[in-house]
Amino acid sequence: MDRRSFFKLGAVALTAPLVGGVSLAGIPRLKFEDLKKEAKVNVIYHADFPQEKRFKVMLRNITNHLSVYDFDPFKVKIVVVSHGAGAKFFLKELAGTKWAKEDIDQKGIKAKLEELKQYGVEYYICGITVKRGKLLNKLYDFVKIVPSGVGTVAHLQSIGYAYIKVQ
Repeated sequence: MDRRSFFKLGAVALTAPLVGGVSLAGIPRLKFEDLKKEAKVNVIYHADFPQEKRFKVMLRNITNHLSVYDFDPFKVKIVVVSHGAGAKFFLKELAGTKWAKEDIDQKGIKAKLEELKQYGVEYYICGITVKRGKLLNKLYDFVKIVPSGVGTVAHLQSIGYAYIKVQ
């Protein structure tokens, strides 16, 4: 088996079990070719960090960002790409995860995520993180799984998305 075939096989394994691009848990799974520019301005917010305060600052920045474009999804498209510790902010519950002992404002964060979703913000979660952490059944139903968080960041940048990471 050559290297390319090996990695293709690995990618297929990461997407199982799937039915028509949707996991059996009902969460959409995207491929890199599904990701397109959708507005005049396209932006990635990268969330791979564990700090709740920092995550909330990022959400406030996204709100401010949308406001200068009149909250118009035809003018600006924002996606949040999350992997590693950043995935915990997209979980219905932390029980059974490595973050189970953490006390985060899940209700408040979920409300803000849903509010931003109304303006076209999309949330992409790393398929590798989901698989390794056994998180599939814990994800909010409004997220989408991508093959790799860092791979998605790189792909989106290659097609013209600007990159922002809150420090």
